[in-house]
Amino acid sequence: MSAFLGVENSLTGRRWVGPGLAVERQADLLEQATALPRALAQVLARRGVEPAEAQAFLDPKLRDLLPDPRQMRDMDKAAARLLQALNKRERIAIFADYDVDGGSSAALLIAWLRHFGRQATLYVPDRIDEGYGPNEPAMAALARDHDLILCVDCGTLSHGPIAAAKGADVVVLDHHLGGETLPDAVAVVNPNRQDEDGTLGHLCAAAVVFLCLVEAGRQLREAGERGPDLMALLDLVALATVADVAPLTGVNRALVRQGLKVMAARQRTGLVALCDAARLDSAPAAYHLGFVLGPRVNAGGRIGKADLGARLLSTDNPAEAKAMADRLEELNADRREIEAAVRAAALAQAEERGLDAPLVWAAGEGWHPGVVGIVASRLKELTNRPAIVIGFDGDDGKGSGRSVAGVDLGASIHKLAAEGHLIKGGGHRMAAGLSLTRAQLEPAMERLSELLARQGAGDAGPADLRCDGALMPGAATPDLVTRLEEAGPYGASAPAPRFAFPDMAIRFAKRAGESHLRLSFSDGITPPLDAIVFGAFDGPLGNALMDHGGARFHLAGKLDINTWGGRQKVQLRLDDAAHAHD
Repeated sequence: MSAFLGVENSLTGRRWVGPGLAVERQADLLEQATALPRALAQVLARRGVEPAEAQAFLDPKLRDLLPDPRQMRDMDKAAARLLQALNKRERIAIFADYDVDGGSSAALLIAWLRHFGRQATLYVPDRIDEGYGPNEPAMAALARDHDLILCVDCGTLSHGPIAAAKGADVVVLDHHLGGETLPDAVAVVNPNRQDEDGTLGHLCAAAVVFLCLVEAGRQLREAGERGPDLMALLDLVALATVADVAPLTGVNRALVRQGLKVMAARQRTGLVALCDAARLDSAPAAYHLGFVLGPRVNAGGRIGKADLGARLLSTDNPAEAKAMADRLEELNADRREIEAAVRAAALAQAEERGLDAPLVWAAGEGWHPGVVGIVASRLKELTNRPAIVIGFDGDDGKGSGRSVAGVDLGASIHKLAAEGHLIKGGGHRMAAGLSLTRAQLEPAMERLSELLARQGAGDAGPADLRCDGALMPGAATPDLVTRLEEAGPYGASAPAPRFAFPDMAIRFAKRAGESHLRLSFSDGITPPLDAIVFGAFDGPLGNALMDHGGARFHLAGKLDINTWGGRQKVQLRLDDAAHAHD
């Protein structure tokens, strides 16, 4: 296939790829049969939507897509044990992971229990002092004062810690890859257990918790009782699904779509405070969950107090929520500074080692374990390869990894741990965590590179830039952006549509902050269109577009609505550019 608009080597070194002939033909059929805008028809065609399916796809119903919770093993037992604790007024503890998924999972349970006038003890382990998942001292301490411990977004591999919870029952609600054996718990609900068929393996932990509450509601109705309105909890499920980079397909797409509607109503005290602290003046979209709200909730677990995010999401006290949201805002700013320093050091080390191997990795003394996952994500995006970044404190290293589509990092990390190359490790397809010693570092990374190469990691060059079609500035209207949103929400496994604007003149360009660029461009016929280039001066785009010298460019990016001072304007979030007349 020839390069789209002839762009073989853009300013960022990428080849542009447009829709193939089959997609174009499908878009023709959709456009003719449904009268949808051409741009939207192209997006649906890329997703494989048939004309007869278009309406249902654009308006997905959760009732049609939500699976029967009992499809997952142990779900009926988990819900029954939760209801037993509720009815007998037993003491309940929630052991949650320190990320958005764990915090949202805990908040779901706390909100559900609050409906019945019940409370639970929240325990979130410290990332540095305790590490990921249940540990024996914490579980033993919780068991002394509680009858039921709910482990959310963790616990599937925690055989020893769960055994240490003597005198208490433990229920695990998780989604991380399971091992050959399960811990001795009352129930281990996990779509990624080895004895599951994997059809629900794309769910995050909060979605698993939500389905547990759906099953609890069914059992309540059988007993002639009623529970809370579960649809009102979907804002938490949406936040977790997007922030945990779960694929936005099937039921996940419906959960996030409905959750965004719930969030727009601003009924959850903690999320309202978080949106206000982040200065969001419009209803959040999936983008905001992943890149605005999610990082702030995560900031507490990364570099501050581990339970701050979960407490914010579960509080119903406005003053308390504002204080916590403001603190998370401060921590997130600190996190960005720490991340920038680690990112620069990790990139320099990885470049020296070479960026064309199946695995890109870096390790350093004193690198904050709270930011290594974010830095790994940056390396993955830069190289289109799985990436691991490890921070050492003396001989002890804690690392995090991110993968690319088609490469199961979690399974490889699990195998690495089973072979004795790690102290411990686990995760899922797209992300994983590990602990190891300095002596284990080089052999572990060499072995991991071998395992990933078997899955095809390293075969691809820098990621091609996929474009859904070409537009002129005059076609980029608020109505078109609204129609394109009907095919959303967009995120993992459902990338937002990207359009190219061919042969454009730069009318205005100005640096924004340290590394961003604002510009406007025009075809010379219709009014100029605004654009923002995030991180422009971290790469070649900033200087090339700032000092354009009258040159014309093909510009590619994603359309959105920029709300400022109560006014809405279409803008392009620019991803790449190429000289128009090379």
